[in-house]
Amino acid sequence: MSGATIANEKYVSFTTYKKDGTAKPLPVWIADLGDGTVGFTTSSSSYKVKRANNNPKVLLQASDSKGNVKDGSEEVSGTAAVVTGAEFERIAKILKAKYSYQYTAITFFGKIMKMIGKGSGTDAAVVITLD
Repeated sequence: MSGATIANEKYVSFTTYKKDGTAKPLPVWIADLGDGTVGFTTSSSSYKVKRANNNPKVLLQASDSKGNVKDGSEEVSGTAAVVTGAEFERIAKILKAKYSYQYTAITFFGKIMKMIGKGSGTDAAVVITLD
């Protein structure tokens, strides 16, 4: 499965690894970043960011909104890098174009959570270079 193919999915199971090697899959939205990579935005305080920073090897697989992998879908491996600033803003625009009002709603919710001291809001992006 190519990057463009996995990026066409609405939801992807994004698997990172804990320090003890335990796999931790989570569903995420995904987009083709137009430069041979795929990515998504998240909170810089999220565990997926912490795990990706500790071990950048990740797996992607088409899934539903709950992270249940789609039957017959292919697993894709890659290397994750966490970005912020201007690169985050570029990726946020790409995701907003793909997910429209849903993306706006989830980022608004993140801002509310940040205001009440629960997390950092949507302020980071994970860029995955596929193997």
